[in-house]
Amino acid sequence: MISLTDFLVVSAVLFCVGLYMIVSKHNAIQVLIGIELMLNGAILNLVAFSKYDRINNGGQMFALFAIVLAAATTAVALAIILNVYKQYKTIDPGSIDKLGD
Repeated sequence: MISLTDFLVVSAVLFCVGLYMIVSKHNAIQVLIGIELMLNGAILNLVAFSKYDRINNGGQMFALFAIVLAAATTAVALAIILNVYKQYKTIDPGSIDKLGD
C-alpha cells in the first residue's frame, strides 16, 4: 500500500527538480518545462490529500481545473516563445534585452 508520505515525497522531488530547472537553465522551453514540473508536483499533492475528502472530491476537482489551466498556459507560452524566436533568433531569456520593434 502506498502511503501519503510516499506521494508527498514524490511531489516534493518533482517540485524541487522543477525549481532547479527554472533557476539553472538558459533556455525558455526548459524553463517552461520546469514550471510544468512544479505544477505537477502541486497537483500530485492535491490528489494525494483528496483521499481524505471522499465526500466532496475537492482536491481532484481542483487538480482537474489546474491541469486545464496549465494546458492553456503552456499553449500561450509556446506561442510567445515562437514569436520571440522569430524576432530575436534566440530563446535565451537573458539575451533578450529590449521589447521594442
